[in-house]
Formats: sequence, C-alpha cells, structure tokens
Amino acid sequence: MAVAEDLLAHLGTGATTLCRCWAVTRRDGVVMGFTDHDRELGFDGITFRPNTGLTARALTQTTGLSVDNTEAVGALSDAAVREADLLAGRYDGAGIRAWLVNWAAPEQRVMQFQGSIGEVTRLGGAFQAELRGLAEALNQPQGRVYQKPCAAVLGDGECRFDLDQLGYSVELPAEEVSEARVFRFVGLDGFEPRWFEAGRLRVLDGAGAGVIRIIKNDRYEGGVRVVELWESLRLPVATGDLLRLEAGCDKRAETCRLKFNNLLNFRGFPHVPGEDWLISYPVSGGRNDGGSLQ
Repeated sequence: MAVAEDLLAHLGTGATTLCRCWAVTRRDGVVMGFTDHDRELGFDGITFRPNTGLTARALTQTTGLSVDNTEAVGALSDAAVREADLLAGRYDGAGIRAWLVNWAAPEQRVMQFQGSIGEVTRLGGAFQAELRGLAEALNQPQGRVYQKPCAAVLGDGECRFDLDQLGYSVELPAEEVSEARVFRFVGLDGFEPRWFEAGRLRVLDGAGAGVIRIIKNDRYEGGVRVVELWESLRLPVATGDLLRLEAGCDKRAETCRLKFNNLLNFRGFPHVPGEDWLISYPVSGGRNDGGSLQ
C-alpha cells in the first residue's frame, strides 16, 4: 500500500485531521458514499455523507494471497441502506472501496481496502456485512467437474442459448399474487405445462424491480396457470407490476437437445458411468472378461 508523500508529511506532524470513507457500488450501478467524518466530503465524483449509519471495523491485512477481510455495521434507514434493498439482494456482491482521508485536504488520501460485500445479516433494525478482499475471487474451485448434468447456467456464456427467442420467455403483468411467492395467471396457455419449472422469474418494475427467483412449480389448476417460486421475493409485488418468466432447464442432455436444440453447447458428461458401476465387483456367477457393464 503506497502512501503519497504529502499524506506521509501530514501523518508526521502528530496533529492529524483524518477520517475514513467508503464507497459502495451495487450491482445495479448505484454508487453510495459514507464517511465517519461529521460533514460531507467529495472526491472521485462521489459524495461521502456522514450520519448515514455505516461504520467499519478493524481491517485485517496480510501479505501474499491471504484474503483481506473486515466488517461493516450500521443502521437500516430510508436515507442510507434500506432493508428493502437488502432483501432484494441489491447489495449481494457489491463492490466496496475504503480510504484513509485527510478531511482538511481530501486529495491527501490512500486506499486501504478494495473488495466486495459477502454475507449480510440483519437484526433489530441494524445490519452487519462481511467485507471480502480481492483475493477472495481466487478462493473458489476452478475448472470443470465431471458430472452427467450440465454445469452451465441457461443463457450464460457457456450455454450460449438466447432466451429472447420466441417461445422461451414472456413478459406480462402480475395478476394474482400470494405471499410474494405464488403467481396465478389467466390465459397464459401458449406454453406446455412445467415449461417454466427451474426457470427464472424476474421483476421488471415496481417495489421489487431487479429481484430474480427460481421457479419451483409451473402447473395448471382449473384453467389457471400457477407459478410457484422456491423462495419468496420478500418484497411486495402489486397487481400490474411487470414480470418476466424464462423457460427452465433440468440440466439433462435430452432436455438440451429436445427443448432447446442446443446439444452442441451441453456442458455435462452424459456418458460418465454412474455410482453403481463405480462400486461394482466381480462375482463368480457372472462374466468376468472385462467387458462393458452397461
């Protein structure tokens, strides 16, 4: 961590005017600035506001590839970090930067931390967020796993399937909603039953705009199409809010070929022997010539 000479000179005086500033960049592009100083500061095009209920704890930094980590704690309020945004997942994986700043001359500063927000917990009107350093991205498995199901996510860079093709997604207003988890539609009969199972439901506008959930069930009940999610949206969805339903994939090669005509991009190994083959053993009454067990 290189420190500019002017800031070093200021630190050497023994009478410092220092504060800390944090910038949070959410995945939806919103940038928010916080500071523990008692007035606003501005630099890098960001306004850092005080009294917004966000503070950071001690930062742990090491040499090498160990992950730097710390925590941020604060209060939930409409003026800063709102509970609705946390519930919607808008802070999941958000980028975060932290500086030590001379508030009397903000150009004298040094970045102490850069990374992302990890696990977020809420309790009693407050929140606590784990902050993970850049090395966290290296702390995960790499490469492909030999498994029968496809390892790609439908529509991603490996799958390469275009969900905007006719018949694989639909945008429509919400009609009847129960517990922000069960949606009922009248007239949505242009798709086969279970077409959207394991697919995604996206909220495009309203209070829950940007929230995505996985579809658990897609069925007909008395001529009404019922779409049930695995997990509640946690935010209210009103009648008329625009939704997007996307076709689901069960990761099987047969589904990839017949439903999506995308077998060339299948990212699984459908012919890998199963567990029965792995734990098999020779028996005296059978053929033990090394031939196929299939």
